[in-house]
Amino acid sequence: MAVTACQGLGFVVSLIGIAGIIASTCMDQWSTQDLYNNPVTAVFNYQGLWRSCVRESSGFTECRGYLTLLGLPAMLQAVRALMIVGIVLGAIGLLVSIFALKCIRIGSMEDSAKANMTLTSGIMFIISGLCAIAGVSVFANMLVTDFWMSTANMYTSMGGMVQTVQNRYTFGSALFVGWVAGGLTLIGGVMMCIACRGLVPEETNYKAVSYRPSGHSVAYNSGGFKASTGFGSNTKNKKIYNGGAHTEDEMQSHPSKYDYV
Repeated sequence: MAVTACQGLGFVVSLIGIAGIIASTCMDQWSTQDLYNNPVTAVFNYQGLWRSCVRESSGFTECRGYLTLLGLPAMLQAVRALMIVGIVLGAIGLLVSIFALKCIRIGSMEDSAKANMTLTSGIMFIISGLCAIAGVSVFANMLVTDFWMSTANMYTSMGGMVQTVQNRYTFGSALFVGWVAGGLTLIGGVMMCIACRGLVPEETNYKAVSYRPSGHSVAYNSGGFKASTGFGSNTKNKKIYNGGAHTEDEMQSHPSKYDYV
């Protein structure tokens, strides 16, 4: 029961994380205009991975997509690639984990096959979460670098007076969504890997014990009756009549007169 709960909870957490990664990739608020030095402005700029937007004070918003591919910064293209790889791996992991759920029976699938599928989906979720966290972190580092470079260019050495006004960008809401979604996907993958250990069937080793019925050696002597019991490996049972020892095989091949009575 605990294994099923761990597997189901890992699947749900990973599903929420993948949905968050997709949402953060499609959002436009990856970087927003910093309003620290200019809190009152007629326009507000924000940018995403696929387009940049301008929102006016009247409420009208205009967005323009990036019409070039080679003209974009290399870091932005790397972030795009990481987020797409995370989404693809997460989608494949979700598909595999659906068939790996213990509460779903498909034909005569054994528990060992479900354990392997659970481990595979867990590894995919972990890689997907790491890709999302890495992509968001790279973009955040790029924003921090540009922010301080813009700040340094705004001030001159003449008493620290502001000479030019330049737009600076800070963290947008999409970054926080991406961080949380990547963490949830990573946690879900770890839970799936933990559940895999409980799905592996335990191997029971049975020691081979050979059973051999007890043999009886009965001897008839003139002096009386003697019986002995014991385990014999290759010794044949013997019967002695009137002091003469004959094996059972010999007695069967040479019947005596007593056999026909």
